[in-house]
Amino acid sequence: MIVVSSCLAGLKVRYNATDSLDTNIQQLVEAKKAVTVCPELLGGFSTPREPAEIVGGNGDDVLAGHARVVELSGKDVTEMYIKGAYQALRMAQELGALLIVLKESSPSCGSSMIYNGEFANEKTAGYGVTTALLRKEGYTVISEHELNAYAVQPEYATLFTAR
Repeated sequence: MIVVSSCLAGLKVRYNATDSLDTNIQQLVEAKKAVTVCPELLGGFSTPREPAEIVGGNGDDVLAGHARVVELSGKDVTEMYIKGAYQALRMAQELGALLIVLKESSPSCGSSMIYNGEFANEKTAGYGVTTALLRKEGYTVISEHELNAYAVQPEYATLFTAR
């Protein structure tokens, strides 16, 4: 089973009540090869919500208590992000997930890039809270941009057949 960010499957769950539809991911969900997850909703957020960024590091730093997740207004929402990450982990464990595809740049889901914490629409190398936790637990977490490269790898090919 593949776990994917809900917004990539076309669900309007992003902070601004939009999606980030990726038709390949939508097809995987429709074929029942993937299940959607939104760590932010699992953490207790609603849609729409204020944008948030990691301040002072990346997802590992948040989990270690050295960085925070803060909304544009300045409200600290770190605990909700951590709660959502653990809920997503529980879901991945229950499903026996073999691959996890999460939305790039998100403070929860980013796997190689996140916003820099200054709310200046600038990205930096890093990863979100959920990605950090899932990787710490041994899961392969990739972004939507890496999906096609993984689909042709022998160890993941069966996940993508007949999509």
